Amino acid sequence: MEHTTTLTQHVNAVPEKVWAVISDIPGSAGTLSGIHSIQMLSKGPYGEGTRWKETRTMMGRQETVEMWVSQSDPPRRTTVKALQGGADYTTRFDLVERGGGTDLTLTFGAEVIKPTLLSRIGMALFGKIGMGITRKALGKDLAEIAAKAESL
Repeated sequence: MEHTTTLTQHVNAVPEKVWAVISDIPGSAGTLSGIHSIQMLSKGPYGEGTRWKETRTMMGRQETVEMWVSQSDPPRRTTVKALQGGADYTTRFDLVERGGGTDLTLTFGAEVIKPTLLSRIGMALFGKIGMGITRKALGKDLAEIAAKAESL
């Protein structure tokens, strides 16, 4: 049982500047207002295998989630994964140069691992509400990424 949402934000900056923002994990708490803190778990530049713990507030609760880069193709695409509370989360960023700027597309997916009857009922009842809240938060993230990239 998977839920996905996709949003696109045009950024008035070249893909390399947008990439610099989305790949700056240590600086993301300063860029994204929803993130309270970042704890790096790996060393070195951004790339496949980069790991960190991100603390943010979602749906009124502060949570810390371990995340990692599962795919990186700078400055065109990256995929970030997380496992939390019985769900597998995937966030993919695609950067496409257009009109002197960049179309930044974020695709977010949540898949319940080994869904139970109770989790299926919960997703049927609250899945759309949760994805609506998530979509709003992701839209805010995209706007803040755009603002940072345009200021570089």
